[in-house]
Amino acid sequence: MATDTPLEEIVKRPLYVYNLPQELLSTLTTKHENQAILRADTPEAVADKTNEVVLDHAVASTTSCTLCKVSYLNVQEQRSHVRSDHHRYNLKAQLRGGLTLDEPQFAKAIGELDESISGSESSEAEDEEEEDDQLSALLKRQAKISRVDDEDEAPSKKKTSGRPPLFWLASTRLPSNMSLGVYRALFSNAEQDEPRHLVETIQRKQLAPIMPPRANGNAQQTPSSPSPHVFMCMIGGGHFAAMLVSLAPEIHRKQGGIEDRQARVIAHKTFHRYTTRRKQGGSQSANDAAKGAAHSAGSSLRRYNEAALEKEVRDLLTDWKQMIDEAELLFVRATGSTNRRILFSQYEGQVLRQNDPRLRGFPFSTRRATQGELMRCFKELTRVKVSQIDEAALAAAEAKQRDEVSKPSTPRPQQQKPKVSKEDEAAMLHTSQIQALIRRSKIPALMTYLSKNSLPASFAFRPSDSQQNFRCPTPLHFAANLNSPSMVLALLTKTTADPTATNGEGRTPFELAGDRATRDAFRVARHELGESKWDWEATKVPSPISRDEANSRSERERKIAEEEETSRRKVEMDRLKKEEVASAAQRASKKPAGRTLGSVEKTASEKREEEMRGMTPEMRMRLERERRARAAEERIRRLQGN
Repeated sequence: MATDTPLEEIVKRPLYVYNLPQELLSTLTTKHENQAILRADTPEAVADKTNEVVLDHAVASTTSCTLCKVSYLNVQEQRSHVRSDHHRYNLKAQLRGGLTLDEPQFAKAIGELDESISGSESSEAEDEEEEDDQLSALLKRQAKISRVDDEDEAPSKKKTSGRPPLFWLASTRLPSNMSLGVYRALFSNAEQDEPRHLVETIQRKQLAPIMPPRANGNAQQTPSSPSPHVFMCMIGGGHFAAMLVSLAPEIHRKQGGIEDRQARVIAHKTFHRYTTRRKQGGSQSANDAAKGAAHSAGSSLRRYNEAALEKEVRDLLTDWKQMIDEAELLFVRATGSTNRRILFSQYEGQVLRQNDPRLRGFPFSTRRATQGELMRCFKELTRVKVSQIDEAALAAAEAKQRDEVSKPSTPRPQQQKPKVSKEDEAAMLHTSQIQALIRRSKIPALMTYLSKNSLPASFAFRPSDSQQNFRCPTPLHFAANLNSPSMVLALLTKTTADPTATNGEGRTPFELAGDRATRDAFRVARHELGESKWDWEATKVPSPISRDEANSRSERERKIAEEEETSRRKVEMDRLKKEEVASAAQRASKKPAGRTLGSVEKTASEKREEEMRGMTPEMRMRLERERRARAAEERIRRLQGN
């Protein structure tokens, strides 16, 4: 039986957009803020708000319209005015933050419009659409005039545009100040223009989880699943990473029958080539275009690697073309003109195109192109964001902003930046130093720095209003968010870091931990510090465990992973051996049998080269990796034997 308490507990766990709990999914509603973030010229957004405001004005107790500055003799005339184009225009203009027009001004503005907007003979439905088009055209024209006036008055003012990256939802069984965010990029262009149907769209996108296939080879390199999936790739600085990920989650059963939902990677590939100029930055082709072709050995190598990277990337895209064409969305990050040319320039068999409506950028900052970074971005994209805000304060801020927009614009005096006090400046310096030490896991150096500067272990980072410090206001929050178990354990056991402190979202450090090892570090600290040290219920840390228990569990999981990897490699090696035998038999059938007189026995390297002849570059790299792994294992075995 579902109750209110379990739903709030469910929201505290990671929520996957494409597999939401039914008790939450059935109670979702659309937040009103989504209507305001639509483009001003979207008919659905304007019409939806217009209908709401029309009802308010239609039940007015007087026979005047304060919005249009007109009065009437009776209620019937007032109701006719409410349905008029003049009143509808002023409603839409007010919603957009524009100026309203009285009757003479509105008549003059309509008369100045192009007569082609009104059309000729048409049906009643078409007449209504044409009236909407006429009002939309007038709104656009007035908005354009306002923008020109603003630019004339403040030419140095930077124009801001674009849509917020998140759609916000609410639940009838959650507190009113709690919002659930879903990235806009997960929806098609048509779905983004229909925020009123956002809940229905999310319900249609729900996918049942699937069980993973048994270990029968490297299924990631031979994609064949027809399930809904997305394509993701990054390229920059000579690094390329691409991945096809199924949107249906995969269930993995762990010891004890615990089910764990994980992302199912259909295929992935990474390349790296030396293409950037060390300590100088930029690609070799960009430097050649700016300063002329260089003639050093390094420049020649970089040019060769750029061409090789381009071929490898395009060959991979060609191999994955069918799966990319079937993908729901394409998330691409390509930094620099050279990298964009590799992906999007016209060539024979082109796969990615810039005008593809499925194409998306990553709506957040990303790091170096690796498989791990792509997986992190996928989790970030498909995870529901939970936010708790003061809606009353937000509404007051929006009302104040609307009042400022409605006032006639006057030249504002140039504001000087507030001076930073010495205390704040020192605190910001300590913040940067502490965060750098935590990122690099320098535990002794961090302890020395805190002691030398007489700083508390729960030092509050500055400035507190920055996005990072809002989420991670203390060193313990920061270490937990970075998934650094050794740093977390050190802060809790070697210092007096407070695990009950909450961030701007009301979360404790434990709730920011993203992996098992970091969460176990909190439980080990609870075991070593004792129950009386902190209010552990407030920290949200589960029952304590000892170091030996945590290490034994990690060791068991490591052995299971090694066994799975060994099984996978064995299957892969058997497959490669069969391919080698088949390739050798094919070569033997094309050559005369026996050795010729005077022939010389081939060396080991020549034999390896002959074995790999006819293989694809990917097969060669795979075979070479397996040979090196076997050689390393043999060396380790010999050392252990001695």
